[in-house]
Amino acid sequence: MCLRLLTGTPRTRKQLADALRKREIPEDVAEEVLTRFEEVGLIDDGAFADAWVESRHHGRGLARRALARELRTKGVDSTLIDEAVAQLDSEQEEATARELVARKLHATRGLDRDKRLRRLAGMLARKGYPEGLALRVVRRALEEEGEDTEFLEGEGF
Repeated sequence: MCLRLLTGTPRTRKQLADALRKREIPEDVAEEVLTRFEEVGLIDDGAFADAWVESRHHGRGLARRALARELRTKGVDSTLIDEAVAQLDSEQEEATARELVARKLHATRGLDRDKRLRRLAGMLARKGYPEGLALRVVRRALEEEGEDTEFLEGEGF
């Protein structure tokens, strides 16, 4: 059963343990199988976390915070999560945020400035970017486009 689950996509130890529990496999048998799978390298939560961060950051543009949240839900140990998300530095995260805003900027044309700022910053927030970074990136993109963002400074944005 574990081999079949691993054939389609990599899984964490917790995901496999949950699947075994759901099938009512005795706990001691499940533990023995999972331990053996780790010993031979079929389960590696650290490698899973590293691959997840790489894939989801480049594919979906997710920030460190969102990636850590996803890995926690998959049962990855917090130490392994910290190591995996540490692959992304601040500059790389900001560059990805700029790319995301650049791709969505045209879709907000024609809207008033504060609505554009809220939509673009909200999109980044949903992907786990910190508020300060999101606002800085969006303001810069709007300024580069010729949008006046000075009015936003005193309005809590």
